[in-house]
Amino acid sequence: MGSPSFSGKLTGHGGNHAVEVARHHGVDTLFTLSGGHIFPIYDGAVKADPPMRLLDVRHEQTAVFAAEAVGKLTRRAGWAALTAGPGVTNGVSGIATAHFNGSPLVVVGGRAPDNRWGQGLLQELDQPPLFTTITKRAWTVHDTAQIGPALDEAFTLANTAHRGPVFLDIPMDRLYDQAEITVTGQAAAEDRSPDPDAVAAVARLLSEAERPVLVYGSDVWLDHAEQAALEAAEELGVPVVTNGQGRGVLPAGHPLLATRARGLALGRADLVIVVGTPLDFRLNHGLFGGRDGAPLARTVHITDSPAQLATHLTLAGAVSGDLSAILRALAEQAKPKREVAQWRTEVAEAAAATAAKDREVLDSDASPIHPARIYGELNRILDDDAVVIGDGGDFVSYAGKYIQPRRPGNWLDPGPFGCLGTGMGYAIAARLVRPSSQVVALFGDGALGFSLADVDTLVRHNLPVVMVCGNNGIWGLEKAPMQLVYGYDVLADLAPQTRYDQVVTALGGGGELVTDPAEIGPALRRAFDSGVPYLVNIVTDPENVYPRKTMGV
Repeated sequence: MGSPSFSGKLTGHGGNHAVEVARHHGVDTLFTLSGGHIFPIYDGAVKADPPMRLLDVRHEQTAVFAAEAVGKLTRRAGWAALTAGPGVTNGVSGIATAHFNGSPLVVVGGRAPDNRWGQGLLQELDQPPLFTTITKRAWTVHDTAQIGPALDEAFTLANTAHRGPVFLDIPMDRLYDQAEITVTGQAAAEDRSPDPDAVAAVARLLSEAERPVLVYGSDVWLDHAEQAALEAAEELGVPVVTNGQGRGVLPAGHPLLATRARGLALGRADLVIVVGTPLDFRLNHGLFGGRDGAPLARTVHITDSPAQLATHLTLAGAVSGDLSAILRALAEQAKPKREVAQWRTEVAEAAAATAAKDREVLDSDASPIHPARIYGELNRILDDDAVVIGDGGDFVSYAGKYIQPRRPGNWLDPGPFGCLGTGMGYAIAARLVRPSSQVVALFGDGALGFSLADVDTLVRHNLPVVMVCGNNGIWGLEKAPMQLVYGYDVLADLAPQTRYDQVVTALGGGGELVTDPAEIGPALRRAFDSGVPYLVNIVTDPENVYPRKTMGV
C-alpha cells in the first residue's frame, strides 16, 4: 500500500530532485552521517519547503537501522543516505537485516564522480554489486535528469509486496549538476488478488482439521492485514501463535493467543497455517506435530507474494497475494469441526498454566538478579502503545518469552538475520515516529557495545528513550554452546558489572546501576520520568541462561 508514483516538475541540482521525490513517498526524515559525496542531498533537504529533517548519527549502520525501523513502524520506506566507500560498506549489515525482515527501505549511496572514474579517486568503489543478493534492486544513476525517476522507482519498489530494501548510488558530480524535467509517474501496481482455488483448498483443509493452529508473522502487520487477521482468528476460533511484528495482532490476554503454549500448540497440531513469515529456523523450518506420539502436521504457507512461498518442504497448501483478502476468504469459507472447541480449550489451559508458572521467575527475588524479574517489573509499567525494542541474544530471548505486546507493530527485534546493533537506530526511529509513546530498548551487554556511541545522537537530537541493559558479563549465546562442544569456553566473557550507565551519563543522558531486584521497578520508573535518554544497567546472573532445546551449533 505504498504511495503512488511521483508526477510533476523537478528543478535544481540532483539533491533537490531526490528530496522532492522522497517527500512525495512520505519521507520526513533523512538518516545519515555527514559526507561530501552527498552534500547536495543535504542542501536539498535544508532548502525544501518545508525543510526535511536531517538526523545525523555516529555510525552509518545506525542510520540504516533507523531508516529500516521507520519502515517497520509506518509501513512506508524509510530513507538513509550514506557517503561513498566506507560509508556505504558500513551500511551493509543494516541493508541485509532489512532484506531478511522484508522491511521497506531506500538507501542512497554517494559515489565517486563519473568524470574522473577509474583514476583512483578517494573512496572509489563500484558499490551496487555488494547489494545484489540483499536488495530488491541495486543500481547506479549516471544522469542528473534520471535521479528523480530512479528515486521514484526505488521507493515504489521498496513499498511493494514483498517489501524490502533498495539501493541506489549516485555519482557526486551528477548530484551537483542541474536539470529540469517533468516526471509522468509509473504504471499502477500489479493485481494481488489471491487464487480463489488455492484459497478454497486451504479452507477445506481447515474444515477437516481437529487441531489447527494459525501462525501470524511480520508481514501480517506490514501488509496492513492485522485487522483481518484478528477477525479471522475470532471467526474461526483457532489458536494463534505470533512472531516478529505479528506480535500484538492478538493482544496480550486474548483467549486465542497461544504463544505461551507454543510448544504444545505446534507440537500436537494436525494443521498449521503460517501467514506472513518464512518457514525458517524460528518455526522449525515448517515441520510441526509429532509431540506425544502425534503424527506430523500438514503445513500451509500463506505469503504476500509468490516468491516468498517455501520450497524446501512439501506443503499441504499454499496461497500468495493480499493477506487481508486471503484471511477474510478463509474466515468466510472454512467451517471448523466441533473438535476444534476442545482443542482450543486444551491450548488455552496450557497457556494459562504456563503463565501461572511464569510468576515464579517474573517475581523472583533471587540475587544475583534473574533476568526474567526485569520483565516482570517492566510489564507493570508498559502502556498499551509502548514500543519495545530488543537488541541482544540471551537477554532478548527472555523478552520474547515474557513481553506480550498489546498492539501490533510495536515490537522490533533484529529478525532472522540476527544482527546485533539494531537497537539504537530502532530507538531513534521509534521516538520520532511515536512521539507520545513509551519507547524502551532492551540490550544485552554484548549488543550494547555495537551502538553505545549513538546515545550521543539521542542526546543531540533530544530523543528521550529508556534503555535497559541485562548485564551478565558474558556472551550468553556463545558461552554455553562452546562449553557443550569443547568442554571449555574462550572469548565468551566480558568485564563484569561494566558501568555502561556512566557512559550514557557522560554523553549527556542519565542512568544508574541496579544490583538489587527490589530496585528494578523504581529504577525503571525514574527512567521513564527522566525526560532524557536513560540507561538502567541491571546486573543479572550469568549462570541463568535462557533455556534452549538447541544451541545453534
